[in-house]
Amino acid sequence: MFVFIRGAGDLATGISARLYRAGIQVCHSELAIPTAVRRNVAFSEAVRLGKTEVEGINAVLARTPEEVRAAIKEKKIPVVIDSGKEMLKRLKPDAVVDAILAKHNLGTEITDAKVVIGVGPGFTAGKDCHAVVETKRGHNLGRVILNGSAIPNTGVPGIIGGYGIERVLRAPCNGIMEENTSSGKSCGKRRCLCKSQRRSGNDLYFRTIKRDAARRYLRVFRHEGRRCGSKRRSGGI
Repeated sequence: MFVFIRGAGDLATGISARLYRAGIQVCHSELAIPTAVRRNVAFSEAVRLGKTEVEGINAVLARTPEEVRAAIKEKKIPVVIDSGKEMLKRLKPDAVVDAILAKHNLGTEITDAKVVIGVGPGFTAGKDCHAVVETKRGHNLGRVILNGSAIPNTGVPGIIGGYGIERVLRAPCNGIMEENTSSGKSCGKRRCLCKSQRRSGNDLYFRTIKRDAARRYLRVFRHEGRRCGSKRRSGGI
């Protein structure tokens, strides 16, 4: 069986890893400039680096159907650059999983394959896919929906360790973001994590979670040399 996964972020990578370990052939599509935040656990890094590894599974960048088939033959997961569905149509997979997590449908249709699955909000089972998987944290997380849609996007980050919106950093302006600390490294509050190259002095600082926050250090995830915008989420912790 051959499954084509739209998106190669952290959730898409988790889906891919499960399928791969079950002996199913997998291929991802991704943007030319990936927007994944949790880069250390995302196969989208293969676009930037040419190859990457997550939990012992190797993913490589592939540019043609021939390279896709060669990667699969070598027991690797190919990642193709395809913002639309050109490669999907050329590869003709048995199943399609839309795991872009855009919170709305970016072109996936129920006719794309014999089995089409939408991950998260934005899809309606029976209309643009055969099944929807719930992604909202809580009792229904991971539930398969065969009729209807997932819970709509609230726009508010889920609560982890007592923190919600405080876990997210947003770019103060448009520009190229350059990190000052490595991904996953602990840092103190108010430390400069990254800068925008287009506006000198406009450093992006982590805002204090609480005035008397007992939690001194936080896990940070950062993009390096990535485009950022004032309305775009820059990273998470």
